[in-house]
Amino acid sequence: MESQIMRTSFSSLDTANSVINGHRLSSIASSRKPFSIAFPQSKRTTRASCVLSMSKKDGLTYKDSGVDIDAGSDLIRRIAKMAPEIGGFSGRIPLGDSYLVLGMDGVGTKLKLAFETGIHETVGIDLVAMSVNDIVTCGARPLGFLDYFGTSHLDVDLAEKVIKGIVDGCQQSGCEYGLIGGETAEMPGFYAEGEYDLVGCALGIVKKDSVIDGKNIMPGNVLIGLPSSGLHSNGFSLVRRVVAQSGFSLKDQLPGGSISLGEALMAPTVIYVKQVLDIINKGGVNGMAHITGGGFTDNIPRVLPDGLGAVIHTDAWEVPPLFNFIQKYGNVEDSEMRRTLNLGIGMVMVVTPEAALRILGEADNGNYVAYRIGQVINGEGVTYH
Repeated sequence: MESQIMRTSFSSLDTANSVINGHRLSSIASSRKPFSIAFPQSKRTTRASCVLSMSKKDGLTYKDSGVDIDAGSDLIRRIAKMAPEIGGFSGRIPLGDSYLVLGMDGVGTKLKLAFETGIHETVGIDLVAMSVNDIVTCGARPLGFLDYFGTSHLDVDLAEKVIKGIVDGCQQSGCEYGLIGGETAEMPGFYAEGEYDLVGCALGIVKKDSVIDGKNIMPGNVLIGLPSSGLHSNGFSLVRRVVAQSGFSLKDQLPGGSISLGEALMAPTVIYVKQVLDIINKGGVNGMAHITGGGFTDNIPRVLPDGLGAVIHTDAWEVPPLFNFIQKYGNVEDSEMRRTLNLGIGMVMVVTPEAALRILGEADNGNYVAYRIGQVINGEGVTYH
């Protein structure tokens, strides 16, 4: 690197026998032209059964947009030969009676929309959300966050806006020590002029006897879905292709929506940490899946023991009009939608029937929004009814 600006570092940790059990490939496809789309947060009227109704051939796929999920899965299988414990949503390092838990992710091509709209205040929230939502799936409480901000030419005012969003995200997640360090890299000629990249790493902690690892999941356990705010920070390479051919602009309103496409698409990723930890503390949570790249189809099986599968009831929640728009204008097949996007559910919790009654009761009382979206069965993979 031609220029590196170090922004402090976390103190070294005296640990032994580190075990990395999380690895996920995030693919980023280059853009061909500006794209936009919308997600109306305050009004959701389209049922999932209506959204997932198109199965025509020759529709757009994630691979068409430059992201090959199968290639990513193949790479993970190869890495697993060198690091056999990978496969979860995070990595764990033993430390006394606890585990330090680490998660890393980026914002991806959602940044292209930030460059186009000039909205840079919320992408830092996205960055934190993608990592802290990963580490909370094992029950970890966030301790600190590190970021990487890479750009061709450092615009101090812009960078301050981005990092302010990271600080806000840390506060929303209850991250005990907040933003504890990171790096700013100025590399002329490497990034496009006026653009930047964001990567982050969350550090958390969980007691060994409190780890949620899916081992207690059994047939009859209930799948509880927590709503997303939209696309979150994945699927944008496909969505940008869809919007490019739809004729919609950033200032247009999504059919069935109430805000502009640009505003809706920039809705920051939901940070589930506080809500999820509160639910965990009341008992009955056996597993969790953060629904990002891979959608329901690839992410839910990651937490299920061998020999178990899941059934998703596609009419169990109201799917935001955004996803109907994507499927309609991209002619995207049902299976591709389910494997690429979150369809309005950003976190899935696998819980006992007793815990499900409690969670749904609290939702009915207005404490939060949650849906009973399916159950665990004997079998393999995810099926849809």
